[in-house]
Formats: sequence, structure tokens, C-alpha cells
Amino acid sequence: MTREDIEAIAMALPAATKVVQWGGSDVYKVGGKVFAICGLSGGLSFKVSPIGFEVLTAGGPGRQAPYLAKGQWVLVDLDDFDAPAAAGWIEASHGLIAAKLTRAVRAELGL
Repeated sequence: MTREDIEAIAMALPAATKVVQWGGSDVYKVGGKVFAICGLSGGLSFKVSPIGFEVLTAGGPGRQAPYLAKGQWVLVDLDDFDAPAAAGWIEASHGLIAAKLTRAVRAELGL
């Protein structure tokens, strides 16, 4: 996968925005909250459920994301992803983050 592939997947999600920060990383947000980071340590970081965290870090292609592991974020090298898997994990991360937004913000964003 490339950064352009990740961008296409992330920006297709409802109310997604992109900024470049933290040393040139592509940071994808919903409602101002980060749901995916591409470029940090040469991979893709995203939030997962507790089960997803176990699946990806216990023998899977992921590892705990630097600075974000306490919040159940994983880092997966872009070379270890195919498009359907990446799309599923990014969409799930978007959903987890969007669910934490206030009801008013979700309504404003059409979520």
C-alpha cells in the first residue's frame, strides 16, 4: 500500500479531514479527533477495539503504536497491508473515534 492509497480510503469516509503534522505525517481526523496517522515510523497507525489490538499485535502484522499504545492504537507497516484489510481497519477506527464525539458534533457532521 502507498500513502496515496491510504489517503483515498480515509478521505472517502464521512466528515474526514486531512492535515500534515508531526514531521510530515498525514493525519486523518473526524470532528477534529485523529483516527489514522500515515507516515509515523513508516507505517499506518490507527485505533482499534481491544479484540482488534490483540489480533494485530499478538502474532499479527501490527505492533503497539509509539506514544498511542495505551489508547489501543496499533502501527502496521504499509507493506504488510492489502487494500481490503486497510480499508476495514481504517473504517473501524473512524467509527470508534466518531462514536466518542458529542451528539451535537456528530449531528453537525451528519454522522
